Amino acid sequence: MDTKLIEELARKLVASVPPGVRALQADMEQNFRALLEGGLARMNLVTREEFDVQQRVLERSREKLQALEARIAELESRAPRSH
Repeated sequence: MDTKLIEELARKLVASVPPGVRALQADMEQNFRALLEGGLARMNLVTREEFDVQQRVLERSREKLQALEARIAELESRAPRSH
């Protein structure tokens, strides 16, 4: 997961805390960051790059499957038919 995004979310959460509590800002930011990282880790998320790679693999697999299906249909149309 993008650590910059997590840090930004943690800072935004700290900014939403009342001013009297902000004295604990560094500690709270660290705790928020840990909570966010833990929650996101449990979601089994993948990076955009990993998603894009898998999407390209799936597209190639579909193309190969379509080519194989067309080839099978061609071979079946040429095969002598048994009664």
